[in-house]
Amino acid sequence: AAAVATPFFRLATAVQPPTLPSPSPEDMASEQQWTAKVCCLGAGYVGGPTMTVIAKMCSDVKVTVVDLNPKRIAAWNSPKLPIYEPGLQEIVEACRGKNLFFTTDMTKAIDDADIIFVSVNTPTKKSGIGAGEAADLTYWELAGRHIAQVARGPKIIVEKSTVPVKTAAAMAKVLESNSEFKFQVLSNPEFLAEGTAIEDLLRPDRVLVGGEQTPEGLAAIKRLADIYRRWVPEEKVLTTNLWSAELSKLTANAFLAQRISSINSISALCEETGADVDEVAHAIGVDTRIGPKFLRASVGFGGSCFQKDILNLVYLCRSFGLPEVANYWHQVIAMNDYQKQRFASNMVGKMFNTVSGKRIAILGFAFKKDTGDTRETAAIHVCQALLREGATLCIYDPKVTREQMFIDLDNPPAESVLYEEDAYVACANTHAFAVLTEWDEFKTLDYQKIYDNMVKPCFAFDGRNILDHAKLRQIGFEVSAIGKPEMSPTAGPA
Repeated sequence: AAAVATPFFRLATAVQPPTLPSPSPEDMASEQQWTAKVCCLGAGYVGGPTMTVIAKMCSDVKVTVVDLNPKRIAAWNSPKLPIYEPGLQEIVEACRGKNLFFTTDMTKAIDDADIIFVSVNTPTKKSGIGAGEAADLTYWELAGRHIAQVARGPKIIVEKSTVPVKTAAAMAKVLESNSEFKFQVLSNPEFLAEGTAIEDLLRPDRVLVGGEQTPEGLAAIKRLADIYRRWVPEEKVLTTNLWSAELSKLTANAFLAQRISSINSISALCEETGADVDEVAHAIGVDTRIGPKFLRASVGFGGSCFQKDILNLVYLCRSFGLPEVANYWHQVIAMNDYQKQRFASNMVGKMFNTVSGKRIAILGFAFKKDTGDTRETAAIHVCQALLREGATLCIYDPKVTREQMFIDLDNPPAESVLYEEDAYVACANTHAFAVLTEWDEFKTLDYQKIYDNMVKPCFAFDGRNILDHAKLRQIGFEVSAIGKPEMSPTAGPA
């Protein structure tokens, strides 16, 4: 399940270079087997899976994942990993202790490595210049300073966190100012989708490596690219300059989110006109110039990347004097916020304009299926809106913990939010249920059984368009879905 974001570095006035022990003869002998030694600062959703797959595909590369959170590292070294991704557990168990290691000893990991990936938190700033849009690079800069102070030789530093354009130049300046050694800074953005991260790493659409276009920079690019070429076809390993690589990550997420907001905007029009958004999406998706991906209307997108990266892009555009471009991309976020608000308002409206004192089952809290991540999940906005209206919520999600839900909802009164470990229990004695995550198990629930144990009339709100709406209406539910007509054009059940 998703963990609360823990700062990788704790703020300090200065970091003193530690005294490193001399390696023993046994250590020196055992190290001779490695063709490369890689470490990653940050054991989160990007660093952990990425390093795990590198270890799997490159058995002669030593991979060390370091994090200052001892609980997180303990979890990586246990049978129950701190994050859930299909296929991750099996690979970790196969590689851990052989060429994959998890540790809190950052100093040793940095000193030992040839290539250092930096995958620390870069959240949106909450105060100061650029608050609400710009990326907060505090932990990224602290990582650079610590690398410079403890490294005893030149290293290749790899940006893995999502960062603004020109961040590599800032990192290079920090390293140059605090170390006698020469470092090469590369950009290697991740293009992972949570829930399919392992598949995305094993069979990526592309791997992007950017660096300085100097002999030293090109050599560093080749060294990192050659690691990926062990299993990624040559034509899918792309190399660019630093700035193109940094901007490509922000742009890719902005384009994907734009498609979701575009179809969600049409879903509102569909509900007013009687059109079916799935039929509209299919009709435009078969156009080879458009394609079908990311055209599924929903309650809204979430996750750690889309909103953060678009806001970062907006801030960059404003910083470079491009207000029209900034306003264009900010509208993607505005539409997503509107979709979440519209869904919650529709629930209240359909239930006779009041949910005060009513119990509502929430099916799914993660931002998408096959992950326990709740960052920016649409469920937070919908649940908070319903709580403000006086509803009591019974929440079920197969991967999200009770503790995470209560943190995300700002610790609501216990009597207002009930955490259930079974979908049927969550729905019992409720006035309505709302599907907010597209977990496959919700498609096969016994909705007749659920209906029989609910307060009548029973309302069903499908925020992911995954249920059989005609069957639900036949059972007796009042059904509302995203971009769907209340009844079909022929006046029969839709």
